[in-house]
Amino acid sequence: MDPRYNALFTPWKIGNCEIKNRIVLTSMGGTDLFGWMEKNHFDKAGADFILEIAKNNVGLVLPGCQPVYNPMFGQWLYKNDKMYKDLKEWMPEFHKTGAKLFVQLTAGFGRSFTISEMMEKLYENPVLRKLSKPFMDLDKITASASPSPNRWSDKVPSREITVEEIREFVTAFAKTAKKLKDAGVDGVEIHAVHEGYLLDQFTLKYVNKRTDEYGGSFENRYRFAVDIVRAIKAVCGKDFPVSLRYSIISKTKGFREGALPGEDYVEVGRDMEESERAVKYLQDAGYDMLNCDNGTYDAWYWAHPPIYMPENCNLADMEHIREFVDIPVVCAGRMDPAVAARSIENGKLDGAGFARPFLADPEWVTKLMEEREADIRPCILCHNGCFNMCHYKGVPNDQELSDSLHLARCAINAETMQKEKHYIKPTNSPKRVVIIGGGIGGMETARVLKKRGHEPVIYEKSDVLGGTFIPASAESYKGKLRDLLAWYRREIEKLGIEVHLNTEITDLSQFAGQEIVIATGAVARLLKKVPGYEKMIEACEYLNHEKEVGDTVAVIGGGLTGSEIAYELALQGKHPLIVEMKDDLVSQKGVCLANSSYLREWFALHKIPVYLETTLKEVKDGSIIVACNNGESKELSCDSVISCAGYIPAPLAQGSKHVHLVGDCLQVGNLRSVIWRAYEVAMRI
Repeated sequence: MDPRYNALFTPWKIGNCEIKNRIVLTSMGGTDLFGWMEKNHFDKAGADFILEIAKNNVGLVLPGCQPVYNPMFGQWLYKNDKMYKDLKEWMPEFHKTGAKLFVQLTAGFGRSFTISEMMEKLYENPVLRKLSKPFMDLDKITASASPSPNRWSDKVPSREITVEEIREFVTAFAKTAKKLKDAGVDGVEIHAVHEGYLLDQFTLKYVNKRTDEYGGSFENRYRFAVDIVRAIKAVCGKDFPVSLRYSIISKTKGFREGALPGEDYVEVGRDMEESERAVKYLQDAGYDMLNCDNGTYDAWYWAHPPIYMPENCNLADMEHIREFVDIPVVCAGRMDPAVAARSIENGKLDGAGFARPFLADPEWVTKLMEEREADIRPCILCHNGCFNMCHYKGVPNDQELSDSLHLARCAINAETMQKEKHYIKPTNSPKRVVIIGGGIGGMETARVLKKRGHEPVIYEKSDVLGGTFIPASAESYKGKLRDLLAWYRREIEKLGIEVHLNTEITDLSQFAGQEIVIATGAVARLLKKVPGYEKMIEACEYLNHEKEVGDTVAVIGGGLTGSEIAYELALQGKHPLIVEMKDDLVSQKGVCLANSSYLREWFALHKIPVYLETTLKEVKDGSIIVACNNGESKELSCDSVISCAGYIPAPLAQGSKHVHLVGDCLQVGNLRSVIWRAYEVAMRI
């Protein structure tokens, strides 16, 4: 093993519980042992995922958070004895791995509960609200420390939770923890004085306006979390470890307003001064570990860092807070293993938390130990599969219901948490399969076909594999995407897949009788009705460095592609402006709020001109003419114009029995739609 990582593989203790190494799988919704947003039961898919991670040399494993009161169907977690019996029977198999298991328990979401359009309709209609109460009591689920606006919707506000309800929660935590202990679980983690969830809402002054024993003073605001650990210790004993998921700093300016890295702002939540006091207070109350990051749902990009956030974005704050406690501190948030190891070696950190990298590659720790880093399929921080809850002006969570109920999938690994339908099944009739197009869709198809026993052959018209993913990964901050591209190219080479570069196929007749996969992608939508459109630079032309741009650049289209290009231009010191027809930037499904809110707030902070509900009317030399939604026309000066008006599928042929379409040539989507479709097509052949 590379000696840089040695410190990651040293033992440590949480209370009296010894952990074999410093790598922690931090909790993700969807990897639950007792089900997620469904009737509680011992969840085989969640258990299989957790066991696979444990077998791959992780020290401490935290499954997805379990609400002690299930938002769906209103169940108390401690009341289902059958699932604890099933868990107890499974635990010896888990412990054979040498890993330890802490189950994360949550009081719920409060004002952070993700509201969809369907939920708004249920809440606003008195009859539907009453009828839906047995399976979704929105009034109870969204209750917060004080009346406050929901993070996602103006139509479903949060009421104040009662003292009686608080005490009911505290009792539920204790009863659940005792049943988990009796089932052989090594500890529990309380979720959370963290990320603006319900327990955190009590601690935060901008949310908690109570005047009773749970509001006002410092001690009162932290009372709920203190009551919980004391209740657990009372029934489980002082030696039963209780960790706390904890946010050091809220990084929040107000309701739905986050603070970006480096921003000068006034903190409305928990600042470092309060945190220095709080961690000692929580330690003295009985917590045995702090599992830390930063942020709230109002500043969601801290707890769920997109690609735009710096690596190790929370580490400096964690190292600082470590000086104020005697219990172990774990840091999570875009952690680099080598940096984490160095911090541990220097005594500034106790454990390194990782979550999404395990979705992309459950074996990454094993590969790290075996000096096979190039074989690790990298997480690209896209949230397309694991947490694609998106929100934009006037629209609550715009996410498919199937995604809401099935979190912790992975855009770049179709098998993650989906092995009942996505798994490599060897073929009984090996075939030579022609793949036209060597982008991600073509390479994924070839990879899966080869693993099944087929003989795929890739024909790529350019001189390199990658297709449109080459420009898609070109921006300076997209190193993880370039790592994924390198991983795919390496896989193709390792598997010995036949590749013909500089070979454009226009006639399929030469492959008559063979299985053919078309992965020819899409072509740019050109705004030909706009006078002067030929003066524009298409997005890929810019990203591929085929055409240069001037200092002031008009970006036409404020979806994800246009916004990311504008962000890159600004990072380069240029002066972009964005013209978007819709009423918000990045108003598209599949782009997580953690990602899109970062871009929107970054543009606002850096005063990047954004023209919403605005249409391009003409491109001139040195300016563009746009029409605003009020009918007014404006002339905006610029040196260059980049068109990000979207793409149109460009299949070489239509699908048939032996001709299969994958990727954007079938339907323009995102990386998840490309990879999952490619996997499924490869499994059908």
